[in-house]
Parts: sequence; structure tokens; C-alpha cells
Amino acid sequence: MRECVRLMLALIARRLVSLIPILFLVSTAVFFLTDLVPGDAAVEVAGGADATPERIAEVRTQLGLDRPLLERYGDWLGDAVQLDFGSSLLGREGGPTITEELGVRLPVTFSIAIAGLFVSVLIGVPLGMLSAIRPGGLIDRASVTATSLGLAIPSFVVALFLITAFAIDRDWFPALGYTPFGENPWEWLRSITLPAVSIGLFATASVARQVRAATIDALQSNYVRTALSVGTGTGKTIAKYAFKNAAIPAATVLGLQLSALLGGVVIIEQIFSIPGIGIYMFRALSAPDVPVIQAVTLTFVVIHVLVNLAVDISYGFLNPRVRVS
Repeated sequence: MRECVRLMLALIARRLVSLIPILFLVSTAVFFLTDLVPGDAAVEVAGGADATPERIAEVRTQLGLDRPLLERYGDWLGDAVQLDFGSSLLGREGGPTITEELGVRLPVTFSIAIAGLFVSVLIGVPLGMLSAIRPGGLIDRASVTATSLGLAIPSFVVALFLITAFAIDRDWFPALGYTPFGENPWEWLRSITLPAVSIGLFATASVARQVRAATIDALQSNYVRTALSVGTGTGKTIAKYAFKNAAIPAATVLGLQLSALLGGVVIIEQIFSIPGIGIYMFRALSAPDVPVIQAVTLTFVVIHVLVNLAVDISYGFLNPRVRVS
């Protein structure tokens, strides 16, 4: 037991150390690429097209945009390491900082993405396993058809259909808005149900297909055939032997889907008027509000990197050989 714990801690330490150069390169790319965003933030802050050249020059100096690019990058990176992204260029004076906005909006976006992932696991894993038991059977053919539709239909189309069917026609769920969990847990659940299902159906199709393929491969292995030949029940064999080996590729898909769901929430938040990071990013892109764009982009990238780290660590639990690699 101690040896297993030691190997897992060593695996986690190696993965954490490998993140340092990745995060540095990613943060550098985020800063320099967002600097190429079309538009001039100084013009927008100064008053738009009606601003005088003198006022634009004054605002550019106030914002530090007249300084060399590398100097601005050094200051930004030093602040970003401390989770200080400054203030929005278009925010009111004395208003919340970008970090405070992210602290409020990120849980909203994350709760919808996690709920969508829960929908994909709840439906996709059993569907994939049922399809794998009898490849080519009725359930398998129905599953392949359903997952093909799930992959083909965009999430915003699903969202519009769900709003019409369950919010407008039946009034089962709210069509717009978001209720914080702390205010009313039941209304919170109702407010995230339609957005979660909208983005979760696409992930469900991907998870079901991956679980189906991995389970079929596991069922064809020698140890599973041996277990079946000695009289072990099919259900017990799949649960005890096949699914554990099929869980490794499934974990990879779940990690990728969580990152994809966070990106998909950006569109869903616009449709359901949810005050998450998606709306915040959309407004920043329209301005353009470069500090907000940089902060939100870096936040999504860090989340994606941490999700990949969690997937790597999960490999160590599912496959002991990974712990020493």
C-alpha cells in the first residue's frame, strides 16, 4: 500500500513539474496573440470615434499602452502569477476587478459544464456498455443512430428546441436567467437543467461511442473470455473485468469533453442569458477589452491543462503500469 502511495505521489509530482514550462509558454502566447486583436482599446475608452487625438493619447498613456510590448508583458506576467489581472478597460471606477468578476462568474460556467458532463456520463456510459454487449443488435443499431444525431446537431439548436418544448410550451423550466445555488437550490437546479442538457447531449454521443468501442475490445480479450467460460455472469464480467480496462480511454474522452463543454457554455450562456464567463468574454471581444480577453483566455487554458493533469493522474489509479512511467 505504501509503495502504491509513493508511486502515485511521484507521478503527481512529475506531472506538476511538467506543467511549469507549459503554462509559461501558454501565458506568453495568450498575451502576444491578444495584443493582435483588431481595434484600439484607447479609442474605445476615450469615447469612440468622436474622441479627439489628444484625448486618445492621454488615455493611451494612462493605460500604459504607449510602453514597449515586452515591458508590458513583464508587468502583466508578474501580476498574472499573483492572480491579479487588473481592471476592465470599460468598467466603472471603483467597480469589481477582473479577478473578482472571474470569481463570481466562473462557478456559474463551471456548474453548467459539470452538469453537462454528468448528463453525458449518466446516459453515455450505460448506453455504450449496452451497445457493446451485442454489437450489431437492435440496441446497438439504435445507439449508433442516436449518437450520430447527437454529434450532428449543434448544441444551440438543441437549446432552442428545449426552450420551446419545456420552457415556453410547458413552463417546466425557466427559459432565461440563472438562480445561484445559495439563494434557492431547487431553482438553481431548474435554471441549469436545460443548458446542461443542451451541451451534454453532444458529449453523451462521444462518451457512448468511446465506451462502446473500448468495452468491445475488452470483451474480446483472453481474460474476459476465460471469466465467461468458467461460468461468470456477463454482467459481473463486464463490471469487474471489462469496464475497468475500458475506463482508461473513457477517462480521456471525459477530460476532453469537459474542456469542450466549457467552450460550448460560451454560446449557451448567450441563449439562456446566464451571467457566466461566456457573456463576459463576448462583451470583451466586442469592445475590445484586452485585459478581460487575456484573463478569460488564460483561465480557460489553465483549466484545460489542469483537466489533462487530472486525467493523467486518473490513469495511475486505473493502470498501475502508468505510475512508474
